[in-house]
Amino acid sequence: MAKRIKILNIAGARPNFMKIAPLIEEMKKRKGINYVLVHTGQHYDFELSKIFFSELKIPKPDYNLGVGSGSHTWQIAKIMERIEPIFKKEKPDLVVVVGDVNSTLAGALTALKLNIPLVHIEAGLRSFNKGMPEESNRILTDYISDYLFATEASAVKNLLKEGINKKKIFLVGNIMIDTLLKYKNKALKIPILKRFNLQKQNYTVLTLHRPENVDDKMTLQGILEAFEKIQRNIKIIWSIHPRTKKQLRKFGFLGKINKMENLIITSPLGYLEMLSLIQQSKFVLTDSGGIQEETTALGIPCLTLREETERPITAQIGTNKVIGVKKEVIIKESLGIINNPPKKGKIPKYWDGKTSKRIIKILDKIKNI
Repeated sequence: MAKRIKILNIAGARPNFMKIAPLIEEMKKRKGINYVLVHTGQHYDFELSKIFFSELKIPKPDYNLGVGSGSHTWQIAKIMERIEPIFKKEKPDLVVVVGDVNSTLAGALTALKLNIPLVHIEAGLRSFNKGMPEESNRILTDYISDYLFATEASAVKNLLKEGINKKKIFLVGNIMIDTLLKYKNKALKIPILKRFNLQKQNYTVLTLHRPENVDDKMTLQGILEAFEKIQRNIKIIWSIHPRTKKQLRKFGFLGKINKMENLIITSPLGYLEMLSLIQQSKFVLTDSGGIQEETTALGIPCLTLREETERPITAQIGTNKVIGVKKEVIIKESLGIINNPPKKGKIPKYWDGKTSKRIIKILDKIKNI
């Protein structure tokens, strides 16, 4: 009889929830798996993140660390401090981390120190910009992981170039797309367009939160000037990140955006609300990694306000275009989509809603679940 194994799963920030949900669902189907879920509370305390757990039917976490915001080093150290006793108590056979946030690296380092085999889901993605905090999180987590599950072929190539043993690497597809495909029809039933007085295919969705875009006054000013021009031609709905709102207030830009008649500002939305808005939009403006993937899976044009992307397949065959943050370019590319047929894209290999099944099947072979 196969041994029943314990798998401890770590999530802490909004993108993690969409990645962990299908994995937990698949684990629940296996009699050979006893799973534990730890919510670090990196970005949201449990009360604020309840909507994601409710919408995605994620079980209530077994542990809530409630770490909260802080500097990167402080946050990683605090998560490690609080999660180590849980590892020692639970004695898991495997630790699973997803993505590239501080919770990912903190969980990975703690597993390494306690000699617990480590699984990294979404391994191998590289922006080649070491100024991004996520980049160091990705590289370090991959280096110490025992099993690396990649979303796209370029990620596999990155890992091999970095000397990772190919026997540890598995191309399984994008687990976040499992969640998207499961809930996209349900999302369309939400009357979000009526709520914001929007018409299908006649608005753009905006997200903006990266430090390089919102922490520099001149950069942010140029981006806002581009939005001012674009909103004269199409409505923009901006689900505004708390960090971004703080910087807008700091730089005195709130008055500037309040004068834009076709710019609709909303507080952060739930997963289903955002999914509904994205898939009914004309196009998306973003600096988010996950939204580049979601728009590619949905066939929605995406303009990425960054100089590079760690998800190159979204630009190579998907609907994404990486355009930087120059005002003139943002305006030109946006008006191009408004006035002409947008870029057509293809769905990457294994982005089919079955990634979590492939991961569990591989772990089954390894651990004989």
